[in-house]
This record gives sequence, structure tokens and C-alpha cells, in this order.
Amino acid sequence: MNNAITKQILSFFLLLALQILVCNHIYVFGFINPNVYLLAILLLPITLPKSAQYAIGFTTGLIVDIFDLTLGIHAIATLALVALRPWIIKLLSVNKIKTEEIIPTPKTKDFSWLLYYTLIMVFIHQTFTSLLEIWSFNRFGMTFLSILINTAITTLLILCIEYIFIPNKSNLNQSI
Repeated sequence: MNNAITKQILSFFLLLALQILVCNHIYVFGFINPNVYLLAILLLPITLPKSAQYAIGFTTGLIVDIFDLTLGIHAIATLALVALRPWIIKLLSVNKIKTEEIIPTPKTKDFSWLLYYTLIMVFIHQTFTSLLEIWSFNRFGMTFLSILINTAITTLLILCIEYIFIPNKSNLNQSI
């Protein structure tokens, strides 16, 4: 098996374990809950067939739902991410130079691109999960605040994980 595929599969399971064993038990102020497993969806190769992306997204969300007892909320939210991901990538890729052939990592993209990509995708996920969980617009201000805070914390954690465990361009150039 290819070394890159093995690393991708291993990181997928590590992120799921981190989510299930640690992040699912973090509830700061009763509503702040980071979702670092989203990094597994964000790092999917862009050239991966859509059916495989949907299967991975659904399975990932379903596994988190099973351990978090959330009745399909994460599965729906990750399916929405997979569906919206190509448009977000096209929106952010101003230079159309072979964006289809990469995995969005610090190795292939700069920090601002990764920040916007992660921020948009996490915001979409948090909006879906929060609105599906609450299923009401009665306390929209508190819900929106929860979405913003969860988005900020999850984005920060995801970017930290990416920059700690995935070598970036400057590290690669120095080692060559």
C-alpha cells in the first residue's frame, strides 16, 4: 500500500479517537465543544471520487454520532461539508493552477488559504450541528454565539494540529 495512503488512514483513525476519547467530553460553559475530527474530512484528496468522499464523510459523522449519542447530526453535517467542499475550494483558489491534484495542507497551501478554508468549512459544520441539535430559532442570539465560539476554537485546534503534525513548505525547503 502507498505510504501516503497509509498515513492518511492512520491520521483518520487518530483524529476519530481524539474526538471520541477527548473532545466529546469537553463542554466549556455547557456549549463549547471542539470537533477536531473535521480535519479528516478537510484533508481528503480533492481527486478522490465523490462517492468515496460521501461514504467517508457519512461514516465519520456516524461514528461520532454513535459515541456522542447525537442521532445523525454529525453525519448530516459532514455530508453537507463534502457536498459544499468543491465550491469552497474553487471560491478560495484564485489561481486555478491544478487545484484538483492536491490535498489542502500546509505543504501545498499557504496559511491564509488554509485559515479561510478551515474557517468556512468549520462554520458550515457548526451551523448545521447547532441548528439541528437545537431545532429552534427561539434563542438565535445564543445559538449564533455558540456557533461563532465553537468555530473559532475548532478552527484554532485544527490549524494547530495541521502545523504541528504536517510539515509546511518552509520546513520542506530547509530540509532539502
